[in-house]
Amino acid sequence: MTTLPPPAVPLAAPRPNLAEQVYARLKAEIHDFQLVAGDRFSEAELGNRLGVSRTPVREALFRLRNEGFLEVEAKLGWFVRPIDFDKLEHLYDLRVVLEMASLVKLCNRVEDPPELEALKDVWLVPVAERLTDARQVGANDEQFHATLVRAAGNPEIARVHWDVTERIRIIRHLDFTRLDRIEATYTEHGKILRAVMQRKADQAQLLLKTHIDQSKAEVRKITLHTLHEARSRLPAK
Repeated sequence: MTTLPPPAVPLAAPRPNLAEQVYARLKAEIHDFQLVAGDRFSEAELGNRLGVSRTPVREALFRLRNEGFLEVEAKLGWFVRPIDFDKLEHLYDLRVVLEMASLVKLCNRVEDPPELEALKDVWLVPVAERLTDARQVGANDEQFHATLVRAAGNPEIARVHWDVTERIRIIRHLDFTRLDRIEATYTEHGKILRAVMQRKADQAQLLLKTHIDQSKAEVRKITLHTLHEARSRLPAK
């Protein structure tokens, strides 16, 4: 009789990476304007607030500094850096290039990829069914643009595009703290989506560029006072 091998001993579940958790928490707070430019804090204060030791806090803080969100000064501690609007504008320009190239590839496809059906369910809805929650609309907006790029079929473009998305999120969400901008986003996304489904590449590109340029123009109007106001207007998690 053949002897079966003993059952494999299950591996212990990996311990959560505290530094990664702290990093994600702080980055979310920056993106949600719970922390805004000029806010100061120490490693000890953060450790106490988050219930972790200073080691994972420090690792997360230096990672965020390397990404340009934070800075540290001797004896004064850490602070949230002012937003570099020139850099953001350059990232918006890169975003336009990536998305317009993806629209051409998407319109050249013979059949609609299944991803477009999911976008229709979100954006081609009656006015009464449109969302008004700033955070949810912001997340859906990100997914709309990322899905169009991903559906075009070039994973490297999609990867670079998502990196750009991560870096402009801190400002992009402000576009949805006003109801008129939410309504405009629904209208503009619907037009872009219909043009893609009709394989009208030139029209889709023009609509997309106008849509993103308008968003970029809104970014230029943002001031520190606006950021503090946005922090109070956005719904708490």
